[in-house]
Amino acid sequence: MNQYIALLRGINVGGRNLKMAELKACLEQNGYQNVITVLQTGNIILDSPLKAPALKAALENLLQKQFNYPAQLLICKPEQLSEIISRFPFETSDNDHRYIIFMEPGKPAQMIADAPTLDQHIEAIQATDEVVYWRVQKGQTLDSPFGKYMNKMSSKYLLTTRNVNTLEKIVKKCRL
Repeated sequence: MNQYIALLRGINVGGRNLKMAELKACLEQNGYQNVITVLQTGNIILDSPLKAPALKAALENLLQKQFNYPAQLLICKPEQLSEIISRFPFETSDNDHRYIIFMEPGKPAQMIADAPTLDQHIEAIQATDEVVYWRVQKGQTLDSPFGKYMNKMSSKYLLTTRNVNTLEKIVKKCRL
C-alpha cells in the first residue's frame, strides 16, 4: 500500500459543498484505507495499491458518480509534498500569505510566462515544473495582479491552491 495525498479542486467554494465526513465514508466504503481528511477544503490522505495516475482517475470517477460534480484533483506522495513545502523560495513576514499552486507537470512555467506584471511591493511568484510558489501581502490575495490573473486562469488550467500552513498540517498527519 502506498500513502497518497489527494488535493481536490473547488471544494466548499462557489456553492459546491461537500462534507468531509461524507467524503471519508465514501472512500472507505470503496476500499481505500487509512482515510484522513484535513480541514474542509478537500485535502485527503489515504492508502491505495494503485499508482498515482490510476488513483487520480479512479478517485475522480468515484467522486463524480457519488457526489455529482466534475471532480478534479491532484495526487502526490507525502515525501513529495514535504519537499515542495521546504523549497518555498521567499522570505515572508507576518504580513504575508504563502501559497503553493499545484498544477499538472509542465504547466507552471507556461502560466508564469503569461502572467501580468506583478506589483513587487505586494507579491512574488516563482515556478517549478509542478508548482507555482506565491507570496502575497495579506489583504491583497484577490486584488493583486497575480490574484486576479489566477481567478481567470482557474478555468484554463487544472490547478488548486493551498496555503502553506494548510499543507504543513497535512504533512504532519502523514507517515513520513
